[in-house]
Amino acid sequence: MIEPHFLKPGSTIGIVATARKLTWEEVEPIIGVLADAGFKVRTGQRMFGAENQYSGSDEDRAADMQRMLDDETVNAILCARGGYGTVRIIDKLDFTEFEKHPKWLCGFSDITVLHAHINQNFGIATLHSSMPLSMKNLPENHVQITTLFNSLKGELPSYDFPSHPLNRIGEMEGEIMGGNLSVLYSILGSESDINTDGKILFLEDLDEYLYHIDRMMMNLKRNGKLAKLKGLIIGGMCDMKDNAVPFGKSAEEIIREVVEEYDYPVCFNFPAGHIDDNRALILGKKAAARTTDSGSQFQYVS
Repeated sequence: MIEPHFLKPGSTIGIVATARKLTWEEVEPIIGVLADAGFKVRTGQRMFGAENQYSGSDEDRAADMQRMLDDETVNAILCARGGYGTVRIIDKLDFTEFEKHPKWLCGFSDITVLHAHINQNFGIATLHSSMPLSMKNLPENHVQITTLFNSLKGELPSYDFPSHPLNRIGEMEGEIMGGNLSVLYSILGSESDINTDGKILFLEDLDEYLYHIDRMMMNLKRNGKLAKLKGLIIGGMCDMKDNAVPFGKSAEEIIREVVEEYDYPVCFNFPAGHIDDNRALILGKKAAARTTDSGSQFQYVS
């Protein structure tokens, strides 16, 4: 997997909105934080447009992203927020110049479409990270911000985090792929679909019905996405919903049951996703994780 060049003081970060709309007031705070960290910032020309839920039409959002992909003076692209809409523009984008001059693509949630498409089709690593809307009220030393900046600069962190009773104890090593479960489920069979064989799969999600978590996991299983993993890492599974007749299992219990027949390690409680402790994670980079009864550790492998 190709890793884009890491950033230096004076590097330019472009901010674009590929999904839901937002306002200047929601982005302005993080622009100041980026400037304080020594980065230049460029925002999309049509970033604050609005068409129903979206930050402008599909054509406008695609054009903004295309300019950032093609501009060699932009060293990283930070998506402003998630929501929904990135999948509507992915097939409008031309990655020819991006492939010649790779740069870090950063974001999470709906941005999983871009992570998967880029990792799978171009073999270029991307950064699963927090976004301006999520960071706007955070102190500059918050882990969402520091792990994003450190990762962009090549100061790669290792993570220690609590164990979970559903963990399957063991060690895993391999390229890490994945992102938001709902988005990965939605792109199965498309050109953006990822090959998980021999990989560590990372999953997180928000605001889903428990039966739908089961449905999506069963779909991944039936499509062969879970059988040949090196390991499974689960981040935040937040604000899950249930029906009047309870499903009877938590999201974590559903996931563990679906992969029960496999023998690779399974690690819950990973600090990434729609949670306050949303740490940056390089997708496409080789990593190693170890889970024990007393805790879990994650680090990148050269």
